Amino acid sequence: MATTDYLTVTALTQYLKRKFDVDPYLGKVYLTGEISNFRLRPHAHQYFSLKDDHAKISAIMFRSAFEKLKFTPETGMKVLVVGRISLYEPSGSYQIYVERMEPDGVGQLYQAYEQLKKQLSQEGLFTAPKRPLPRFPKRIAVVTSPSGAVIRDIITTTRRRYPIAQIVLYPALVQGNDAAADIVRQIQRANANGTFDTLIIGRGGGSIEDLWPFNEEAVARAIAASQLPVISSVGHETDTTIADLVADVRAATPTAAAELAVPVLSDELVKLQQQRTRLVNAMANRIKFQQERLNQLLSAYVFRQPQRLYETYVQRLDRAQQGLTQQMHTQLQTWQQRTQLAQQRLSSQSPLPRIHQAQQTVQQTQARLQTEMRRYLTAQETHVAQLASGLDYLSPLKIMSRGYSYVTQDDQIIRQTAALKPGPATIHLSDGTATVEIKTITPATEENHD
Repeated sequence: MATTDYLTVTALTQYLKRKFDVDPYLGKVYLTGEISNFRLRPHAHQYFSLKDDHAKISAIMFRSAFEKLKFTPETGMKVLVVGRISLYEPSGSYQIYVERMEPDGVGQLYQAYEQLKKQLSQEGLFTAPKRPLPRFPKRIAVVTSPSGAVIRDIITTTRRRYPIAQIVLYPALVQGNDAAADIVRQIQRANANGTFDTLIIGRGGGSIEDLWPFNEEAVARAIAASQLPVISSVGHETDTTIADLVADVRAATPTAAAELAVPVLSDELVKLQQQRTRLVNAMANRIKFQQERLNQLLSAYVFRQPQRLYETYVQRLDRAQQGLTQQMHTQLQTWQQRTQLAQQRLSSQSPLPRIHQAQQTVQQTQARLQTEMRRYLTAQETHVAQLASGLDYLSPLKIMSRGYSYVTQDDQIIRQTAALKPGPATIHLSDGTATVEIKTITPATEENHD
């Protein structure tokens, strides 16, 4: 066989893909199976497998189809899918392109309801503290359809029970794909207004598909975030929506919602009249009681003879003054006696004799000191005179008075002829000086000495 007779893999795969695509039985397949290998990819195409006990097929669900699902698929969930079978050329495997999916056994809305209920319950939205309803609301906002019976029932019931309250309608779609966003927007508008006391959201009965906007997560979170206390009245009494679980109060019907929101004005007026009567009677009884008590006090002897109030105190004051005077006198005598005893002890221990004795000792010591000082001075004078005599004997003037003199030249004492030089010189005598002129210097020799 020639090489040109062989098919390429691409050609064979394209041939098989065309077979899949033109097969009328594979163009729309209804398939049931268990989801396997599912991992949620947000805002993207979803890839998973469908399997049963003996076979397995790859599946892909494009983002546009997946975002229409009301529930989130999970691994192990049995589902019913509708799609087409085709071949994916890069891998050469066939797979189902899922266009629709719903849980097998229960509806997808019910599945979505249970999933959202579980999620919000785990977040604590159902068990969060409920806001109390104001007892006497002035303005009530109602989010519902303007053409439904809900708003009429609420208005009728409110006018019958509490006509002084004002009902303001925030018209909203309550059915369809756009209803949830519309309800959320109106709830936020009512809260932003800031003048309402209560918020009622509701609609009439219907199937789960009709009530589905009130099971949307956005509506539940808007109710939870509301600053106004919310009364939910959705569907019939047997219908329980996510909005009912999140709201502060759930009403079975719109009429019941209005009855929860407002009291009966006539009943309240009767209660006020009854309370007024009880208050007037109570005040009258109290005034009567206080008047009787005042009369009793006025008839007491202290008001008839008020001086009796202080007679006892005056007597007690006199006794207290007498006792105080006596105590002060006794205390003064005691201190006088103590003072006399102290003076006597001080006199016996007076330092005057010791002072006189010390003064005599000081005088004697001073006399001895003066005698010793005079003796010491005399001895010192004698010693000084002896020293002066010795100094006088050694004085150069004393020696010069015996005929000696000395010569200076240029303020230097000349001791030898070698120190002399021709010129003027000074001779120092005992009674003065004389200036001489040195002309000839003749040192002494041994012959001269001889």
